[in-house]
Amino acid sequence: MRFNLANDIPILVIAVLILALVISWSRNLKLRPGRKQNALEWLINFTNNVVNSNLSGEARKPAKLFGFVVFLFIICSNEIGLFFQVSNNGYSYFRSPTASAIVTMTLATMVLAYSHYAGVKKHGLKKYLKSYIEPFPFFLPINLIDDFSSFLTLSLRLYGNIYAGEVLVHLISSLAFGIKGLTFITAPFAFILMLIWQVFSLFIGAVQTYVFLNLSMVYIDRKVN
Repeated sequence: MRFNLANDIPILVIAVLILALVISWSRNLKLRPGRKQNALEWLINFTNNVVNSNLSGEARKPAKLFGFVVFLFIICSNEIGLFFQVSNNGYSYFRSPTASAIVTMTLATMVLAYSHYAGVKKHGLKKYLKSYIEPFPFFLPINLIDDFSSFLTLSLRLYGNIYAGEVLVHLISSLAFGIKGLTFITAPFAFILMLIWQVFSLFIGAVQTYVFLNLSMVYIDRKVN
């Protein structure tokens, strides 16, 4: 078995970072919250509102914690590569985990596995499996294709946007020092371009996190209703 350090190291760092932040922000909770408690409550309310707008009934409560964790992990994964990238001899040791298709496919698999679990819990295994051949048995392949397309939609949309952003960062960096004798001209231009792209990428990363969370809740709702 071969481990991909470019995925493993940042995922471990992000997990530790999220755990440390949540523990720090949730200590000494007060009726009159400070800035840390306000930030945590805002994040919880934001993800809860996304869940509530897409799910109904008993499926909401367990999905809120799932949505909160998914949101925090993905937004950190999207943004961390914009500020920290480590590579040596063409091999990356640290980058955005979501710039890897394996990571985004794993996240999509987790979402779909949870949606199936929620569907079985709500309807029972027999009734849930029967829904794949209703109203006619020939709907089975159509429903299976629908599940697979949901998997591709979740994973490849996130991967494509984040990977493209990191490729552009590398291109802008190479522009700064790629033309010998003109570095004094290209470096300032590349620096300004990099700042603009960094701000835009922060926005794209946040939007893609929001889209992923919304689609996840939509897919879960389709399985439970």
